[in-house]
Amino acid sequence: MTEHVDRSEPEAATPSATAAVTPADAADAARLVAFGLQPKLQPARDQEYTDLLRRYREDPPFARLADAVAAGLGLVVLEVSPRAGMAVTAAEDSVFAVRMGDYARRTSADGSDRFLHGLAHLAVAAMAFPRPEDLADDGYIGRVTVNGVDAFVRQACRRLEERADEQGENTDPATDAPGLEAAWRIWVRRSATGATKDARRLAGSTTGIVGKAAAFLTDSGFLQRTGDDNGGTYRTTARYQLQVRDMAGSAAMAELLELGVVPVTDGTATLLPAEETDDLELVADAGLPFHSAGAS
Repeated sequence: MTEHVDRSEPEAATPSATAAVTPADAADAARLVAFGLQPKLQPARDQEYTDLLRRYREDPPFARLADAVAAGLGLVVLEVSPRAGMAVTAAEDSVFAVRMGDYARRTSADGSDRFLHGLAHLAVAAMAFPRPEDLADDGYIGRVTVNGVDAFVRQACRRLEERADEQGENTDPATDAPGLEAAWRIWVRRSATGATKDARRLAGSTTGIVGKAAAFLTDSGFLQRTGDDNGGTYRTTARYQLQVRDMAGSAAMAELLELGVVPVTDGTATLLPAEETDDLELVADAGLPFHSAGAS
């Protein structure tokens, strides 16, 4: 009986990306994610950030490690580039997720005001990037103003009211009903500026609500304030463009955009007139993204 001898080559050990990872690699990957969680930090102003971004692009195992660190924190990597840095957004179950209920508490908003704050954020996004090509163009910079956003929403409210009349649906819904059809009725009943003895806008006015949204987006690294005209003027950042791309498929965003937006470069975007009419007058001074779960 001849003993069988296995002369086949021993199976080569498959290199494991994780086996080669050192504590220093893990620390660098976590450091890169930490940079990504500082949205106002510009890579060009921090050499370590720039070096880690370059390593991410040139070292695939390191990129996979950084992606894994982000995923473990409940973060979705939108883009890693010199222009946007490590742009991340929080998944719905992430500890970093900002929920509408949390935002409402920050702004002392409750009840119907939550609709107004949510609509303000949708309107800022729609005005900042009114066309699909604006979102697709990495070099595009959107510009918005507080008064312009309020004017835009009020024209959107008018369009929604006309649509509801045509469809025989112009009845008041409950204040906690979802959707733009409920939100516009609440918005148009609210004063645009309110009145104070020193001429400041009231926080609960619609321009006050838009101003809160713009300030929050600025603190989050999504907008940059450029002036005080028209209630405050702002320009978009690369991070905001990525965030709006991520939310562009939402039903509310799509509904708002379907009303028709005319993009103007100075922040005065407005609505297109209804078909076969030209009676929508422009308003004077018309110069992510929240997760809904957990609102209370």
